[in-house]
Amino acid sequence: MEKNLDLSRVPNASIKTSKIGFLLLSDYSMIALASAVEPLRMANQLSGRELYSWYLLSSDGESVKASDGMKVEVDAAITDAPDIDTLIVAGGINITQNYSKTELSWLRSLASKNVVLGSICTGAYVLAAAGLLNGYDCSAHWEYIAPLQEAFPKVNCNRKLFTHDRNRLTCSGGGAPMDMMLYIITLQHGRAISGAISDMFVCDRVRSQGDQQKVPLRHLLSTAQPKLVEIVELMEANIEEPIELDELASFVSVSRRQLERLFHRYLNCTPSRYYLRLRLDRARQLLKQTTLSIIEVSSACGFVSTPHFSRCYRKHIGFSPREDRTGMWTDTSLDIHRLELDVSAENMVVSSPMHSVLKAARAEPSFASIQVSGH
Repeated sequence: MEKNLDLSRVPNASIKTSKIGFLLLSDYSMIALASAVEPLRMANQLSGRELYSWYLLSSDGESVKASDGMKVEVDAAITDAPDIDTLIVAGGINITQNYSKTELSWLRSLASKNVVLGSICTGAYVLAAAGLLNGYDCSAHWEYIAPLQEAFPKVNCNRKLFTHDRNRLTCSGGGAPMDMMLYIITLQHGRAISGAISDMFVCDRVRSQGDQQKVPLRHLLSTAQPKLVEIVELMEANIEEPIELDELASFVSVSRRQLERLFHRYLNCTPSRYYLRLRLDRARQLLKQTTLSIIEVSSACGFVSTPHFSRCYRKHIGFSPREDRTGMWTDTSLDIHRLELDVSAENMVVSSPMHSVLKAARAEPSFASIQVSGH
């Protein structure tokens, strides 16, 4: 990726503004949209420059109702959309009913122009319906992973929070779009600004695309195996002091052998291995989200010694606990085309709808507190 200019050394240097469009579908997730847009706004505020410009779009230019019933005015219809570098489809509930052939055709036309395409929440379903995710790795909200995979077998669905695969950016729902946007900002403008954005949003951990969605076991197994669901819930409730497998079996009135068969058949692993993975996942959360020492994390997750914890962690996670706690992203493969525009605080071009937002932010103490530089 082309390195950005060191603006701390080049006064009033022109920078490239990344123009991002959001296609709002009926019943889209408001929290997912806000999680995607707010990091862009804060990047502008902290840098004092228009690093990002964003536009809300709908098929007909009319306001769109979110799943919470709130209506949001858009900037334009898709037929009148400004030139953009990236288009993100914002989905939500009832996604299979909330898109049209017109929108699919428009998305295909953007793909033919090498516009980067992405999605948040269930928006990946629409990209897949347009044939734009065939052969791509893809993330979506866990509720729609199974129907998406069944309807579009050429799409490689996963349970990651978000996925960057070449010129596609797909994301699950809730607050995960913030993690995806911070990932993009890190690649384009460095870790200092994404870290500062996290601080402003009181976000003490930025998750990477290696992090997985926590899919409720009840969703994976439906109602077919209530005993197995009950056993796993007992495991999840007893991380610090693990329960012996014989006790677990007796608690739900099955034999040890029946318990092992259930895990092999439905989870493709032994009960002890599944339990260990639960404990290690909890340990990883504590390492990333708290200031507990590694010794304290080891004890809180039921390990008898720190060396044993470290060995298990490295074997199953791929890093030592210390390496994972201090590790940073290394993926620099994102290629998003951006439009060059002079947006120094003294020379703002009034044509962009984001300029009023950036001007209003000048009263904030954090305005232009971060110097954007190459990384």
